[in-house]
Amino acid sequence: MRRPKLLWHLFPYFLLVTLVTLVAVTWYSAHSWRAFFLGQTARDLETRARLVETRISGRAALENEVWVDKLCKDLGKITSTRLTVILPSGKVLGDTDEAPAKMDNHGDRPEIQEALAGKEGVSTRFSFTLGHNRMYVAVPVKSQGKIIGVVRASLPMTSIGQALKAYYLQIVLGGLFIALLVALLSFYIARRLSDPLENLKRGALRFAQGDLSRKLPIPRTDELASLAEVLNEMAGKLEDRINALIRQGQMQEAVLSSMIEGVLAIDAGQRLIALNRAGASLLGVNKEGALHRTVQEIVQDSELRWFINRTLSAQDPIEGEVDLNKGEQILQAHGTSLRDPAGASLGVLIVLHDVTHLRRLEHVRRDFVANVSHELKTPITSIKGFMETLLAGAIREPENAENFLRIVARQTDRLNEIIDDLLSLSRIEKDAERGQIFLTTQRVKGVLAAAIEICTPKAQDRGIGVDLNCPEDLRARVNAPLLEQAVVNLVDNAIKYSEGNREVRVEAERTGPEVVIRVRDQGSGIPPEHLPRLFERFYRVDSGRSRQFGGTGLGLAIVKHIAQAHGGKVTVASTPGKGSVFSLHLLPD
Repeated sequence: MRRPKLLWHLFPYFLLVTLVTLVAVTWYSAHSWRAFFLGQTARDLETRARLVETRISGRAALENEVWVDKLCKDLGKITSTRLTVILPSGKVLGDTDEAPAKMDNHGDRPEIQEALAGKEGVSTRFSFTLGHNRMYVAVPVKSQGKIIGVVRASLPMTSIGQALKAYYLQIVLGGLFIALLVALLSFYIARRLSDPLENLKRGALRFAQGDLSRKLPIPRTDELASLAEVLNEMAGKLEDRINALIRQGQMQEAVLSSMIEGVLAIDAGQRLIALNRAGASLLGVNKEGALHRTVQEIVQDSELRWFINRTLSAQDPIEGEVDLNKGEQILQAHGTSLRDPAGASLGVLIVLHDVTHLRRLEHVRRDFVANVSHELKTPITSIKGFMETLLAGAIREPENAENFLRIVARQTDRLNEIIDDLLSLSRIEKDAERGQIFLTTQRVKGVLAAAIEICTPKAQDRGIGVDLNCPEDLRARVNAPLLEQAVVNLVDNAIKYSEGNREVRVEAERTGPEVVIRVRDQGSGIPPEHLPRLFERFYRVDSGRSRQFGGTGLGLAIVKHIAQAHGGKVTVASTPGKGSVFSLHLLPD
């Protein structure tokens, strides 16, 4: 149901009060005017009666009935008034309209009785003689202090009524005009009162819709002006608080978005109420689409769902590791309850940290320690065994002693190579972290030629040719000693694992935004399952064969870190039985 506006509440009441007042004033005015008009008429009739009374003031005049009757008729016609002269006995001596002989005794008339009593008699009644209402005014006629007769003057009420009706009409027309004027004035006043309130309402509606920048105009009325000022002050404070909340929300959103940890807020009904970008990425869901959905809908992993359910039922914070995708991704999960200021539980907060890389690094570290221990233990065990043999008496056997000492020397060299490679690898990593590897723009071909020259004697011993194919003007930002070491390691491996009378090719070219150096061999190739771990420290495809060729197991790891120090990478492609291609991707000049 539509409610009427304030204007239509105020205007009818203003108009009603005005109309009631106007009717009351009109009624009072008409009543007062009627009384005034009748009084004036009565005084006028008295004056006319006095006029006759002065003409017949003597007793002798009353004795001449014909003269009195004629006087009444003459003066009555002149004044348009009915004049009647009556004796104290009630006998009519003269009358303007009728013959006195035909008229009844008037001694019982009220006005006559009052006049005979020495007062002015006034009466309004129906005239049976004339057949209509009339006003009568009677005055006594005195002679020597005695009342000798009565003069009465009268007028018909019809003429008085007509005069009053004309006045009433004027009052009604004037009242209608005043009512119309007052109605317009009331409407104007009601509008003056309702318009500021309407403006305040529209302004408050704008505030409710969030538009707090436009202030309300200040009305002239003190009360409404105070209300508008209060609303404007309220809007200003609301705008400040809303802006503060928005900034706080944006800051929280920025903090949550920048966190590498996944954050999930879940209410008591197991519905997701907050999720940051990292959390959505870990769960593999769309952030906006996941909000307000249940845990069962968005969390596919049963182990993570179990952890969330355990957090919902726990009183204290809990933590644990969650394996996703059958161990391919490992999350460190922390869960705690969300509570309001009163301590009531609102849900839980789950923080997920992806520790897959850390666990892999730990695994690599454990493998590295194991591999280092194994690689060092082998020559040390051999050295110790032969030294014990020599100490046991073999030193007195010249042929065996010399052979044993040669073996100890080879194992010592092997230990030295392993330590040198470990130190070299550590130095490269440390210099790269500190930014102490300086790159300069150089021609690539000179560096490649120097590396091939180092490997040429070993290649000639095995009957393997090393071919270089590189444009003269090809330039790249490199650290020449490190790049040379990386190419030496790749070419040396290619020579080691290639059959005799084969060829190793070293190529360099610009490919898109990169300079790519490739080392191709025609060896036995590498099985695909070994390729992902090929550049790990001490990782060997065939450990027995690698040790046979004297490798330390660190050459390819050194190549990888040299490539990373140059801002590039190293890749491998291999086909068993056909050979391998190792590629260094470097930045151009």
